[in-house]
Amino acid sequence: MKYYTATSNGFRIKDFDLRHTIESAQPLTFHADYNLAEGTLEYAAGDKVIRAVCLGNSKECTVRLHSNDMAFAKKEFAKRFALNDDMERIYARISTDQFVVSAIERYHGMRVTMNDPWETTLCFIMSQYNNVKRIRLIIKRFVSEFGPEILDGDGKTVGKGFPSSGDLIGRTEADFRGCGAGFRAKYIKSAADYCTNNLDLYKLHNKSYDKIKEELMRISGVGDKVADCIALMGYGKMEAFPIDVWVKRTLEGVYFDGKKKKIGDLHRFAEERWRPYAGYAQQYIFHGARNM
Repeated sequence: MKYYTATSNGFRIKDFDLRHTIESAQPLTFHADYNLAEGTLEYAAGDKVIRAVCLGNSKECTVRLHSNDMAFAKKEFAKRFALNDDMERIYARISTDQFVVSAIERYHGMRVTMNDPWETTLCFIMSQYNNVKRIRLIIKRFVSEFGPEILDGDGKTVGKGFPSSGDLIGRTEADFRGCGAGFRAKYIKSAADYCTNNLDLYKLHNKSYDKIKEELMRISGVGDKVADCIALMGYGKMEAFPIDVWVKRTLEGVYFDGKKKKIGDLHRFAEERWRPYAGYAQQYIFHGARNM
């Protein structure tokens, strides 16, 4: 069953908000170009550039796409922005308390995006001990410095693609530090090498959440929180519930009267309370906590 209607150049979508999705610290936050005033988004996917214009509101909107390959653009956008998610059902399931209900009201239509696994891995390794503004600056530099050129039909460069692990394998830690990666440079170098030579991220999709997380945590620089971010936004595993300082503090304050809890206890709490859509609950809690 589809929860959107395809048009000749895009979609009509219920319960979708491009702004909330883009501003919620997901991978596209860090490398796509979003114009709030015009409601436009431009980003590279593979060797294509996609431009989207969103008109309407979060209850029901129209998205118009522009690309030299519309069939690809429509398929990519629908997958990336989880247009087939049953948001009415998801909202009903995760609305267990007023905190989540309020977050849904404020950020109605925010989707948990589905992104390229390596893109997600690089973005969230870069996110450690960092803020959104700086992550975006660094990732944009990585795209500019190391991303492959995207050409139009006339051979003219129209953009840069997101660099693959193979694009980075020949680069040095110094190259990465030159883009602002700082101490993360050694982890990026190790991750690029490992994901090119030892782990095929694109063969993990059919594995269980636990197995994916286990494999991801073999990558240097990928701990519990980053592995959950990748499992959720790179593989669509809704069991994943990334817990950073914001989420931990919020869960303790809202649900445990401020008492400190272990990460494992919070994972079990989230699984029991919000399954099978714990990942969606996390994103609303995270975004709500960041903007309180």
